[in-house]
Amino acid sequence: MYNNIYKINEINSNNDNYEFKYIDLFAGIGGIRMPFQNLGGKCVFSSEIDKYAAQTYEANYGEKPSGDITQIEANTIPNFDILLAGFPCQAFSIAGKRKGFEDTRGTMFFEVERILEEKKPKSFLLENVKGLTNHDHGRTFKVMLDILENKLGYKVFYKVLNAKNFGLPQNRERIMIVGFKNHDIDFKFPDELNQETKVGDILIKNPDTKYTISDKIWESHQLRKERNRAKGNGFGYSLFNENSPYTSTISARYYKDGSEILIAQDGKNPRKLTPREAARLQGYPDTFKIVVSDTQAYKEFGNSVPINMINAVAQEMYKSLKNGGEI
Repeated sequence: MYNNIYKINEINSNNDNYEFKYIDLFAGIGGIRMPFQNLGGKCVFSSEIDKYAAQTYEANYGEKPSGDITQIEANTIPNFDILLAGFPCQAFSIAGKRKGFEDTRGTMFFEVERILEEKKPKSFLLENVKGLTNHDHGRTFKVMLDILENKLGYKVFYKVLNAKNFGLPQNRERIMIVGFKNHDIDFKFPDELNQETKVGDILIKNPDTKYTISDKIWESHQLRKERNRAKGNGFGYSLFNENSPYTSTISARYYKDGSEILIAQDGKNPRKLTPREAARLQGYPDTFKIVVSDTQAYKEFGNSVPINMINAVAQEMYKSLKNGGEI
């Protein structure tokens, strides 16, 4: 098993002996929460709309998240120091066509905005897809930064990071947006690890044969790849083995056919990752409970965040807040 300074081996309890308080919005299965809890923080509020993700969250953190954040008044949320949110990146087309880009109503970013405006926490961490910076020729991201910096008064830092640079064998780029109310706080994004990764580090021995894809699906994958190659594009399946340095990005659609990450097998058709391997690929410790079906588990881990990468950012945020006398 891979080992590095950003890896989490178990989830610490959410006890009352805490250094800071935080909330977990669009919580999923708690990937952003875990590092902050392990750093000595206490979660005082969480929200997740998907019922299966909420089941997994409750099984691992001992609390059931509140539901749809759009139905929760900001003033009913307990006071906290840090807001965490891996918010969905919905297109700003409605806002752009009808209200102009100064208006973010109707998007999930607005939920983050209204809670920051009401509660005025010391800091926040927002996570999203790399493409957010380029959406609508950069105008979407510019609006977000303007709101965070000029309307809400935060000092904002952002950077695109890749999971493979933090000890996980997955090529997964995500933008991290960090903000502080105290403009005197000094912050830097974490150092990348000068460490090779290997897919074999997350693979289990003798996986169930049910994860081996059928002749029909394997033939379909190969035919589709050949058709796409003839058209001049690269869409198809991606095959890896234990010596591959990293996989492609696992997505929420992985449950359908596993095409983006297939594992080669000697003398047999390739196989999909098992749910536990998908969890490891995202940095979840083996103590993390998987309590839903394989289909839902694939969706949950495909939608989740790389734990090591979040942990690295969380450690730097903690240092900055501590050095700035905020916690």
